[in-house]
Amino acid sequence: MKVLVTGSTGFIGGHIAKAAYEAGWQARGLRRNPNSTGHLGELDIDWITGNLDDIESLKRAMSGVEVVFHAAAYYPTREKRLSLGDHIEYARQQIDRVIQAASQAGIARLIYTSSLSTIGFPPPGSNRLADENDYFRPGDLKGSAYYESKYFMESALLEAASAGFPAVILNPTAVFGPGDVHLTLGRLLLAAANGRMIAWLPGVVNVVDVRDVAKAHIQAVEHGVVGERYIIGGHNLSLKEAMFLVSRIIGCKPPGFGVPIGLVNLFIYLDRLIPGVNLTGNHLAALVRWRGFDSSKAAQSLGLTSRPFSESIKDALHWFIQQGYLPSSAQ
Repeated sequence: MKVLVTGSTGFIGGHIAKAAYEAGWQARGLRRNPNSTGHLGELDIDWITGNLDDIESLKRAMSGVEVVFHAAAYYPTREKRLSLGDHIEYARQQIDRVIQAASQAGIARLIYTSSLSTIGFPPPGSNRLADENDYFRPGDLKGSAYYESKYFMESALLEAASAGFPAVILNPTAVFGPGDVHLTLGRLLLAAANGRMIAWLPGVVNVVDVRDVAKAHIQAVEHGVVGERYIIGGHNLSLKEAMFLVSRIIGCKPPGFGVPIGLVNLFIYLDRLIPGVNLTGNHLAALVRWRGFDSSKAAQSLGLTSRPFSESIKDALHWFIQQGYLPSSAQ
């Protein structure tokens, strides 16, 4: 089987490409930089130079491909330089190009790497974890470009799927493990290893290993149902539990106190008042939405399994040492 992975020079996309290769498939990777290989090194990947803004390069990359893993969807990182409407419009145009190119190529499946941000809260009084039946509602997070863009891209694919486009949606939670080339969440581990994790935040987080996420993507080709969403999660932990576990594995001093939610909200509010500054990023500003998730649907349908979080941390730290982010004494 011939497959294309967008985002193959990144963290999750690179692991999907590797898992596809190890499954015996012919893996093709789309990359913007013709010299970049991400964390794949010398792995035998058929590289195609192009980008999601160039539909002709998308058509070339998808030519002759049976399955597309779209793991490079738009990720707003400069929310104060574009208006919310501009972010959403850019995201819509980008996903429309992907759908158009895939439709013309006649692909059998498009496995889309979405986000936990598109999962909403359970109904009040339901007393259950959030699952695939819960949807983010536009405007719920005070105009977050990240949440809004992810919502509209996923919605576009679900709408296309309802009209016959073969899209399956996967929603990874907080992803850790080796190969975090862009320091997506790995920067938290580096901060801990460098003694900068002094306090814990309120809330709950669901953590999952990137290799388990990649395996779920491979399984979704055969077992994923078109038009369905699957939460790809692992372990629900309080942020305090997670941070103390990280500290214990690294061998550093654990955080000494918890930060009240009111103080976090004040910091977010002040950050938004300063033009050109975005210290809180996409996720700290959404702290009120951090919670546990139910990934039983993916476990039942895709065979999702979750290795211990401690293993993910240890392997991530080992990779950071290999890449020179940390001294060997941190092992």
